[in-house]
Amino acid sequence: MLSSLIAANSATPPSLWVIIDIIVTLAVAIIMFVFFAKRNSYRMAVVVAIYSVVYLALLILNIYYQQAAIAIDVLRYFNIFWIVAIVEVYRSDIKIFMSRLARRQKTKYTYATTDEQLLISATEIVKACQNMAKSDVGALIIIAPTEVPAHILDTGTTLDATISSGLLESIFNTKAPLHDGAVVVLGDRIISAGCFLPLSQEVTLAKDLGTRHRAAIGITEESDVFAIVVSEESGIISVVQGGTIKRYMTPEKLLEEIKVIYRISSQSVRKHDKRAHKKN
Repeated sequence: MLSSLIAANSATPPSLWVIIDIIVTLAVAIIMFVFFAKRNSYRMAVVVAIYSVVYLALLILNIYYQQAAIAIDVLRYFNIFWIVAIVEVYRSDIKIFMSRLARRQKTKYTYATTDEQLLISATEIVKACQNMAKSDVGALIIIAPTEVPAHILDTGTTLDATISSGLLESIFNTKAPLHDGAVVVLGDRIISAGCFLPLSQEVTLAKDLGTRHRAAIGITEESDVFAIVVSEESGIISVVQGGTIKRYMTPEKLLEEIKVIYRISSQSVRKHDKRAHKKN
């Protein structure tokens, strides 16, 4: 069987393998270009495009003129450098991709749907952020509007607990084991904690933005979630949506942003305020 396979390979025209090489190179180049473009790494996308054009040009030159064989061999070795560099720089994205391949069946979560309950949850989130900002405790809270991306949940620890300011502050306590990761919120539930998020590769971000901010920007670039970041160094509260960050959030502004994400009607807010006024 092995001898017949060798014979079949030797009978195949050499040009066919070159064509296959070109097709594979084009496919890999397109995948890499899309990968970098989606992460706003446009410079890398341009470099990949130029590198692919040069490599393909050398392959075609070798087909018709039997030239540039040494240059092609050099570039093939250089491809190893490319692979190592990309794995090192984008290991967080690769980890998420691998978790997607191996992820378990998606878990369904039930959560509050009434505006009253969502408003209470929003208030608890704001209270926790305000307390952590005063204490210079860093935090990263992800609010999913309707559905939680499964690849995020798979990197964290499942909680499925009712939102409260005390629980959020306990999770992000510097002595807690899950404080370095992100908390994922769906409705009135804390679904998971200690979640691993992809970092934004945007080079124009301000130098004072740390890992939490880059993670918040990175996850909102690839999904429709809403992120809240409390800076450990400055206590500044920021919100991120669609890859755009808004800083210096006051408790009032933060509450308004969360109301929009939860789609809480102004009528429900007025009813809630009236009930709170009567209790006082």
